[in-house]
Amino acid sequence: SDRKKKVERTLIPMMIFIFVDEQEQLTVIQQPSVLRYLVLRGESRPTEIPEYQMSKFMFMLNNSDQPVNFSSEHFLPGEKVRVVKGSLSGLEGELVNLDGNSKIAIRIEQLGCAVVELNLSAVEKI
Repeated sequence: SDRKKKVERTLIPMMIFIFVDEQEQLTVIQQPSVLRYLVLRGESRPTEIPEYQMSKFMFMLNNSDQPVNFSSEHFLPGEKVRVVKGSLSGLEGELVNLDGNSKIAIRIEQLGCAVVELNLSAVEKI
């Protein structure tokens, strides 16, 4: 109880993100460990995550002092905020309240939201 343990875990199980052009897509899908691309209902092409969403998501993962969680729930849009203090300074997202805690959410529209807890004094409205 007096020790802390750092545990690495997969944030989004069974999924990896790749940055390839159309010609490289075929090479990736031929790898034995790749089953399929994520394709949205009614579409035939692999899903593309907008670069601005992936940039915010990667910034959150690389710089957060708090654990980042991912939820496929569709949170109601919150106030647009910018983090002005701490390791996530500069990150823009939505302020959401989950279980009485304030969190900043970064939407990846095709998948859900990445959320991390933060102090309200660390954000400003935009």
